[in-house]
Amino acid sequence: MTTLDTIRGALPDYARDLKLNLGTVLTTDGAPGLTEQQIWSVALASTIAARNTALARDIEAAAGDKLDAAHINAARAAAAIMGMNNIYYRFLHLVEDEEYKQIPARLRMNIIANPGVDKATFELLSLAVSAINGCGMCVASHERALRQHGVTREAVQSSVRIAAVIHAVAGVLEYEQSGATA
Repeated sequence: MTTLDTIRGALPDYARDLKLNLGTVLTTDGAPGLTEQQIWSVALASTIAARNTALARDIEAAAGDKLDAAHINAARAAAAIMGMNNIYYRFLHLVEDEEYKQIPARLRMNIIANPGVDKATFELLSLAVSAINGCGMCVASHERALRQHGVTREAVQSSVRIAAVIHAVAGVLEYEQSGATA
């Protein structure tokens, strides 16, 4: 069975800081303002967004009894819908032509209205994925929505810290698994 220690053990010596950070940000002490379910949901959504399938499966296994089916589905759904939205809204931001913002997106986004978990948790997942995908417009939008839901800045920061560490870990493991080092 994959555990957090198994994942941390797979990281090479040059990524020692990532090992330490991974052990911290996936705990309630290391992610102030987030519940254990939110922490692991953010980790799973972030890993899927980081496009490291093996790590995503390991994170899902390590989450074990911390995530129910609804939170697993929400993490997957956030990675999926933000994968689409982040491209579209980043285009709107970067094109520097306000007229595009007046044209309807004509993209289905039903999961946002009914994500299967509470709205604040889904916003945390969406924020983390948007940070990984580099969509400033989406990051700002989800941060505003979280603040309107009464989520603290500390919890928002915790979500993004998890995304940052997971993204870095995914990259290092992908590099190591490719056999690039000898």
